[in-house]
Amino acid sequence: MTQTDGLPIHLTHVDPDQNMARFYEMSIQPTLFGEASLFRNWGRIGTRGQAMMVTYLEADEAVAAVAKLERQKRRRGYR
Repeated sequence: MTQTDGLPIHLTHVDPDQNMARFYEMSIQPTLFGEASLFRNWGRIGTRGQAMMVTYLEADEAVAAVAKLERQKRRRGYR
């Protein structure tokens, strides 16, 4: 895989005024068939949250998806 130096990524968004305490996690794992799976987990801090897995044919596609999601989350206030 390429450019996975910063993985897994763990972001949080906490705003006590709005009673908001959220997390968002992303990681890339290889599959048995040479593909790459992007695992995402999100929810309220202190809960298990929800999870989603998307499989890409190439690891570069998964890395690009992580970069895009990270940009989106950081624009929304995750740190």
